[in-house]
Amino acid sequence: MLTITRKLEFDAGHRIPDHKSQCRNLHGHRYTVEITLAGAVIEEEGSSDNGMIMDFSDVKALAKQHLVDVWDHAFLVYKKDSAVREFLESIPGHKTVIIDSIPTVENLARTAFNLLKAAYQDRYGTGLRLQKLVLHETPNCWAEITAD
Repeated sequence: MLTITRKLEFDAGHRIPDHKSQCRNLHGHRYTVEITLAGAVIEEEGSSDNGMIMDFSDVKALAKQHLVDVWDHAFLVYKKDSAVREFLESIPGHKTVIIDSIPTVENLARTAFNLLKAAYQDRYGTGLRLQKLVLHETPNCWAEITAD
């Protein structure tokens, strides 16, 4: 199987409400997301994408549209964390993204994978698919999710 990977970065805040340590407090991270796509190489003479699984600029554009620009400089808050939701809603124009699960790196990776899966799904008729997503919360801590 041949794959390509594009890495992007964004900044976001979160908190883990019931965490036993400092992560229960409001804080932020410089996240790095690695998007790995699998598919057949495009073989179409005269096409800009000839010889590629997907042009890296297109990988980036879709990731930015569906994930990075949505989460960048936002606070990712668990939908049941009502105290933080109320606080953030009191700040005019604050960029808040409500997440269905506690925003651990594991849950954020799963959410990001699901957001991007449809964006890349077989765009060229070459079987293109999101194969793996790696979300780094810090340089030393990350979660990985792969297609089943």
